Amino acid sequence: MRISVLIADDHMIMRDGLKALLKNAEDVDIVGEVADGKEAVKKAEELCPDVIVMDLTMPIMSGIEATRKITEKNPDIKILTLSMLQDKECVMECLKSGAKGYLIKNCAAEELLNAIRTLANGKSYLCPKVTDLLIQGVVQENKEEANTSAPHKKLTPRELQVLKLIADGLSTKEIAYELGLSIKTIDVQRHKIMKKLDLRSIAALVKYAIREGLTSSE
Repeated sequence: MRISVLIADDHMIMRDGLKALLKNAEDVDIVGEVADGKEAVKKAEELCPDVIVMDLTMPIMSGIEATRKITEKNPDIKILTLSMLQDKECVMECLKSGAKGYLIKNCAAEELLNAIRTLANGKSYLCPKVTDLLIQGVVQENKEEANTSAPHKKLTPRELQVLKLIADGLSTKEIAYELGLSIKTIDVQRHKIMKKLDLRSIAALVKYAIREGLTSSE
């Protein structure tokens, strides 16, 4: 199966380099080249290539917007984003716009050809660096979600302050003095904290605070 490819990049030296890399591939035909996103949309409609190698930062219309317009009109055209940008949000935006692949521009010629062939066969392709980037992003999001869902996130700033002082070993009287509040107020605060954390004793409060790194000396 022969694969028709359109190159979209605003730098002539980059387009020439891509053509040089692809011209010796027996199954690839370069059917055109453009220097901006608007022209990419126009040529995609005229030529209906199998794959478009798309830069992101082009004049008149960005690669992301061009990708969105092209895939809305013809989802059979596969877009391979080729960019120097290594940013999770950028990668996700490209994929949401309809791109089926993402490569970093310093990739080897063999990887570029492999990506084009993979997309032409109806599959997606992400280079290893981008895959690692997305995995790291998921791990970080999971950590943030775990922190956000921690029981002590339900506490008010004052309750959290009281919990930290309890964890530091201060008595109710000492905490009241430290915060300039009455002993009764601290008792109420402690009761609310224990209820929100579903804990039954001061010892349990201290263990929880230490486990979650909530001591005032953190």
